[in-house]
Amino acid sequence: MNTLTIGQLAQAVGVPTSTVRYYERRDLLQPGARSTGNYRLYDHAAIDRLRFIKAAQTVGFTLNDISELLVLKEDRNVERDEVQALINLRLCEIADKIKQLQMAQGLLVDLLGECKCDQSTGRCGVLAGLEASMCAKYEKVAKTP
Repeated sequence: MNTLTIGQLAQAVGVPTSTVRYYERRDLLQPGARSTGNYRLYDHAAIDRLRFIKAAQTVGFTLNDISELLVLKEDRNVERDEVQALINLRLCEIADKIKQLQMAQGLLVDLLGECKCDQSTGRCGVLAGLEASMCAKYEKVAKTP
């Protein structure tokens, strides 16, 4: 059997070796064996598993989700509903993040407009406004019993 060292595996997938070690600690990936010098050795299936992990992360799955997906992937009797439930959960979370980002974008556009209005004075009233709003927020929190 042709084995790969941790460095070869990491290079094949384009990740640092520290990422491979981290996934090992999270029980997402394990070496198939150890060399006589105690080096981690992986079979070529580890490349596919590591690529699966990275692809799942790219679409928004957490490492806990990926752990569950790997179990489901190896189970021949897996129910589509279980996978769909995880996908739906991530879709809802992504939709919430998109809303939050759109709100932040709108606020930043408004702030930029206000800052441009102050150009004649050479000062940006937005900075003072942000500072005042943060001070008020922290004062309110401090007063809360």
